[in-house]
Amino acid sequence: MLMKLSLLSRLSAAIVLAVCIGPLPMSAARAQNAVVVVNGDPITNFDIEQRVKLIMLSNGGKTPSRQDALEELINDRVKIKEGKKFSLEVSPSELETQYATMAVRMRLTADQLNKVLEGRGIRPETLKARIKADFIWSQLVRGRYGQSLIVGEKDIASAIEVKGDGKEQSGSFEYKMRPVVLFAQREGSQSIELRKKEAETLRGRVQGCDQAERLFRAMRDAVIRDQVVKTSADLPQVLRELLDKTPVGQMTPPEVTRQGVEMVVLCSRAPSTETPEKRAAREKLFAQKYETQAKKYLQEVRRSSMIEYR
Repeated sequence: MLMKLSLLSRLSAAIVLAVCIGPLPMSAARAQNAVVVVNGDPITNFDIEQRVKLIMLSNGGKTPSRQDALEELINDRVKIKEGKKFSLEVSPSELETQYATMAVRMRLTADQLNKVLEGRGIRPETLKARIKADFIWSQLVRGRYGQSLIVGEKDIASAIEVKGDGKEQSGSFEYKMRPVVLFAQREGSQSIELRKKEAETLRGRVQGCDQAERLFRAMRDAVIRDQVVKTSADLPQVLRELLDKTPVGQMTPPEVTRQGVEMVVLCSRAPSTETPEKRAAREKLFAQKYETQAKKYLQEVRRSSMIEYR
């Protein structure tokens, strides 16, 4: 889902006299076109149009009201201002990294995300400004109210009992794994098939993680990656079932990926108290607590802000 966005340019303190000759400075031009000024920061009709387009993009084309878009923009201005009180800032490089990370989650590059936005008439800078506001706000809420956001085990147990009549799925484990990649050219199907056969042969030889490390580190065009630790709650059901069927010390069946042929060496599988049901309940309860506290905090900050409608 796309995050909220806003423009965070600053209104200049200089007063432009009517007798000045030449074009108005950008800050003054924005001030003249401002619909609302929040703590000295203007929101223009263009800002509102941009927000409307973004909401439409994230809501499957459903058009929001102009007032809803304006309220979101005001909230973003307020969040940025509150962050500055606590010296919370996002550097340009950090912002670009977060923007690129969002693109990756959408299976796009940053340039491709730019094109998607521009194709809908949305400036990339608008989304970046929104990412900045949301990041700062998240840090504020978590930092100031972290203790009250903690979800206790009793709350989780109660939530699971209400949802599932007290029946929680059993058989949750913690898995320690070493991913292995046999590199191959994607365009050559013959190369892929040869590597799959090689992978099956190697799979039959491996009887432990130490042996796998010695074997694959000595091979060309292959790599064994660092150990990964995951619980059943971290993994999709298909992968959980595959790991549960794999004997400890052995490897999962080879799978063709973009890099070549991949397998996983299962180093250990130990019982874990963190089940998928507990993880889902914890995340839901945390989200509820976070939203309640964030809403209350935002109302307080808005009341102390200077919001001037024009």
